[in-house]
Amino acid sequence: MPTWLIVLIVVVAVAVLGAVIWLVTQEMQRKRLQQRFGPEYDRTVAEKDSPRAAQRELAERERRHKELDIRPLSASARERYAREWAQVQEKFVDQPSAAVAEADQVLNSLMAERGYPTEGYEQQVADLSVRHAKTLENYRAAHATQQKRDGASTEDLRDAMVRYRTVVEDLLTDGADDDERHDHHDRRNGHDHSGHDHSGHDHDRTEQRATDRRDTGRDDSNRHETGRHDTERHETDRHETERQASANPRTEWNGGR
Repeated sequence: MPTWLIVLIVVVAVAVLGAVIWLVTQEMQRKRLQQRFGPEYDRTVAEKDSPRAAQRELAERERRHKELDIRPLSASARERYAREWAQVQEKFVDQPSAAVAEADQVLNSLMAERGYPTEGYEQQVADLSVRHAKTLENYRAAHATQQKRDGASTEDLRDAMVRYRTVVEDLLTDGADDDERHDHHDRRNGHDHSGHDHSGHDHDRTEQRATDRRDTGRDDSNRHETGRHDTERHETDRHETERQASANPRTEWNGGR
C-alpha cells in the first residue's frame, strides 16, 4: 500500500474521530445546559438564531456567574427579610399596588445582599437564571405586573405577590442547610420551634381577616335571629295566656248556673 494512501487513511480517520468527539461533546453540553437551565434553555433557543447561539449565551452566563461573589445569607439576615416580607404582605390587604412595588424593592435588596448585581432588570434575569432558573418565570411575570401596577387588577396584583414570594423564598433558602430550610418552611406555615406564630404569606392573613369578618357577620345574624325567635315565642305565650284568661270566667259562670 502506498505511503500516501496510508497517510490519507490516517488523516480521514483522525478527522472522523474528531468529528465524533465534537458531536458527542456538543450533545453532552446541550443536555447539561438543558438540565441546569430548564425552561430557560428553550426560551433562549427561541430568542436566538440557532441552538448553538443559545448555548453560547447560556455558557457565558455561567462564566459570569462564577466571577460573582454569591454568598448565602446568615440566619439573622434571613429572619430580617422574613419580617420585611411579612410586613409587605400585611400592607397588601389595604394597599395592594404599593405592596407590589415594595415587594420588588425587597427582592432587589435581597439579591444585592446575596451578591447579585442589581444595575438592570435584564442582567438580573441573566444572573439569576444560572442558579434560580426554576423560579425565573415567576420573577418575569411579577416584574411585568409591577411595571403596570397602577392599571393592574387586584387579582393580577395578588398573583404578582405570590410570584414575588416564590422568588424571595428561593433566594432565602438557597445555600441554607437542611435544618435552616426546615425552619424557614415552618415559619412560612405559621410555626417555629420557640412556639411563636409567624405569618406565612398575604393569602393566609387575608383569608383570616375575611374569615373573622364572616364569623362576626354570622354572629350578628345569629343574635338577630335568636332575638326574633324570642320575640315570637313571647308573643305566642302572651296570646296563650290571654286566651286562657278569657276562657276561665266562662267556665266559672257556666258552673254556677
